[in-house]
Amino acid sequence: MSDLIKRIDSLDIEFDDNNILSSLFGVDDSNIQILEKINNVKIQYRGNKVKILGQKKSINETKNTLINLFEEAKNGEEIDEEKIKDKKSLYSLDIKEENQMDLFIQTKKRKIIPRTENQKQYFKLLNNKNIIFAIGPAGTGKTFIAVAKALSELQAGNVNKIILSRPAVEAGEKLGFLPGDLKEKVDPFLRPIYDALYSMLPSEQVEKKLANNTIEIAPIAFMRGRTLEDCFIILDEAQNTTKIQMKMFLTRLGKNSKMVIVGDNTQIDLVSKKESGLIDASKKLTKINDIGFINLLEKDVIRHDVVKKIINAYEKTNNL
Repeated sequence: MSDLIKRIDSLDIEFDDNNILSSLFGVDDSNIQILEKINNVKIQYRGNKVKILGQKKSINETKNTLINLFEEAKNGEEIDEEKIKDKKSLYSLDIKEENQMDLFIQTKKRKIIPRTENQKQYFKLLNNKNIIFAIGPAGTGKTFIAVAKALSELQAGNVNKIILSRPAVEAGEKLGFLPGDLKEKVDPFLRPIYDALYSMLPSEQVEKKLANNTIEIAPIAFMRGRTLEDCFIILDEAQNTTKIQMKMFLTRLGKNSKMVIVGDNTQIDLVSKKESGLIDASKKLTKINDIGFINLLEKDVIRHDVVKKIINAYEKTNNL
């Protein structure tokens, strides 16, 4: 018998309500398959009896996950891939019950929790710093988490407005030459932020908040001269701001406001990368205690697994 086989253990669970198991296991056992994949275990069941096979730590984690999800299914909650991954994160990141309030963000549609250690640090910075720089590749959740925190603060009444900003460098032309009103001109550049908003709020609420300016679209060029009080401000694609724009943006911060600056230093569209306001700020501001920096990495990508492989392949090629 090989060493691998020797290390395999098994554990049995018996559930007290067969009617709940179909919700727990998912259509065609889809939830079981997800759990098997992310925990590297094998799950077998007959009736209300479940057997988990794998390494000891993994089967105990899977047992606790199944028991927790079973209770949630009893309460009528839908069990899906996102909920399963959330449970996985709670165990793998060792997030204790007493700390969970500080390490999740509640929105109208869903609860958002960190999926990696770096995201966990990002959540902590969002709770404790006035200005946060989140830097990393696509798919690491840097914009998504910022939008979630902004909505949570708005819903709690801690701020009166969310301001979303982004440079329009990719357009290759000034906003004034683009057709439509201000919102129509900027919308294409804010698509990732809109996607995040609609995933966390019912669509009619998003439209209402945009219409009454509770959620404001403000291109960085239109921020000059303003003092932003009682606001949660997000600057997306910050790597495409110039040094002058970044300084101007950061000095808009007013009382009871928070800023999150999001960007990816590998995706700079400026003519000269040396002019990037994000790179410049990362060098000049790291010693200011009220400002937090989090660098998210390829291992923090939470999109499809293949996205990690794509990012890794490009990084290897760029380093040759």
